[in-house]
Amino acid sequence: MTAYPTSENIYLIGNGVIAKALAVTLTLNGKNVILLRGSVDNQPDYTETIEVETGEQTLKAEVVISTLSSHSDMDGIILLTNKSFGNEKLAEKLKNKARHCPVVFLQNGLNIENSFIERGFKELYRCVLFVTSQSVSETNVRFRRAATSPVGIVTGSSEGLQHIISQISTDVFPFIAEENIQEVLWKKVIINCVANSICPLLEIDNGIFHRNESARAIARTVIRECVAVAAQQGVHLEEDDVLDYMVNISKISDGQKISTYQDILNGHETEIETLNLAISKIAKASGNLEVPITTLLGEMIKIKADLFRK
Repeated sequence: MTAYPTSENIYLIGNGVIAKALAVTLTLNGKNVILLRGSVDNQPDYTETIEVETGEQTLKAEVVISTLSSHSDMDGIILLTNKSFGNEKLAEKLKNKARHCPVVFLQNGLNIENSFIERGFKELYRCVLFVTSQSVSETNVRFRRAATSPVGIVTGSSEGLQHIISQISTDVFPFIAEENIQEVLWKKVIINCVANSICPLLEIDNGIFHRNESARAIARTVIRECVAVAAQQGVHLEEDDVLDYMVNISKISDGQKISTYQDILNGHETEIETLNLAISKIAKASGNLEVPITTLLGEMIKIKADLFRK
């Protein structure tokens, strides 16, 4: 049996709302947390007081903010909360300083772990986040959990997974080990394909799907297309089950802007390539599936995001 340290560093890569919510909850739980800005280097470390509004209470903690260049040999658990389109460069940066560390992907999309697999990382785990979050200010975020977030193995061991869960799970932001992570992952990806395309195009919050029947009808069409692609990949989901879960998330996140909409408004790159457009590529490669609505919505998001960045 592997002997794990009782106290180890937890590196959070990314500086968005999920990273901040995790940093605060883990710090208050007595963990050694370091928030790393993945796209910024050669800057001095500093401490920032971050507040998290959970709906029931406001949590506050001082968090250490650092950069990858300040750490030549990382020792601990790495949680990726950065946008997944940065994983190729990030894997390259980490391969000589953290390849022995377990890496947990708390990101949206399909096949986002491939660049780490190609560089020989041995312990990789996928998390599916069932939370909603929104930035209130630079140091204040609004956070809600819809359910406990599952974590499963890409490469690694059940023992390693259980250790990670014991280190990162808190009452406010809980995690659970999941044996069939691919089924949960595809379900969440399909929900993201719906919300991360329709909401930004309508310029509306994520609550639209429980409020508006026409929006639900479009959502059902996208879900139907994506469920067929998932089935061909060996993951079998029920259309009604995915739709019902999406509507429940819509109720919980009523009034909150979906992450892709926030990215577009801020002139940032989106993750649509690992969502709608990834589904589109898989369908096209199959030779016998078509996902015209899913593809069209993804292409429109790509155009809109490009226009906002100019």
